[in-house]
Amino acid sequence: MGWRLAHIFRHPIKAHGREGLDAVDLTEGRCLPMDRHWAVAHDAAMLMPGWNPCTNFTRGAKTSALQAINAAWDGARLTLTHPNLAPLSFDPETPEGEAAFLAWVRPLHDSSRAGPAKLVKAGRGMTDTDFESVSILNLASNAALGAQIGADLGLDRWRANLWLDGMDAWAECDLIGRELTIGAARLRVVEPIGRCRATMVDCATGQIDHDTLKALRTARGDTNFGVYATVIQSGPIRAGDSVEIAA
Repeated sequence: MGWRLAHIFRHPIKAHGREGLDAVDLTEGRCLPMDRHWAVAHDAAMLMPGWNPCTNFTRGAKTSALQAINAAWDGARLTLTHPNLAPLSFDPETPEGEAAFLAWVRPLHDSSRAGPAKLVKAGRGMTDTDFESVSILNLASNAALGAQIGADLGLDRWRANLWLDGMDAWAECDLIGRELTIGAARLRVVEPIGRCRATMVDCATGQIDHDTLKALRTARGDTNFGVYATVIQSGPIRAGDSVEIAA
């Protein structure tokens, strides 16, 4: 087939920055290590124990400036950058680190909306799905949508985990229910990813630049882009690995 894994990303704090990786170890039933490990509950959140839906958290769909955050996790401290703020390095596990983060991110929010109140974690990744998912996207689909809009959409606005290369545009839509081998890992593709207004934002500036949802409706008749998968066989993966549909 000639498919390969082109890029790997994780998002240590849900909706608050992305981090590129060269390689990662996948674990059966889990999302990427440290992906959506924390989330930012807003001050109107109604949290239950464990996983909670995204409506309880601050996110790019409501606060576009969050989309311009980049992240780097070194195993002990998280460093966040944003074009309009000084870099912040902190330990999210300490009260002092949480307070520093909330003070740093608060100016990005519109005071008329529910604002960031606390960092939370659930012992599992705070993915948008109620199961621990890995999002898989197709570089050719992104290029096709960008050509339709007349702009380079970049990769960051989609908040993906894995980007595949060598596929036809929209071929990922036919993978629902199929299994993929990537490196030493195996994943089952479960469902499409429905998209929100966060994808309309230029991640270099944190400002809305293109109506990606309208473009998706024109191209596909829906607002899906990419697919969610679950890891069914543990193993390391690395950018450049071949990708195969499992027999």
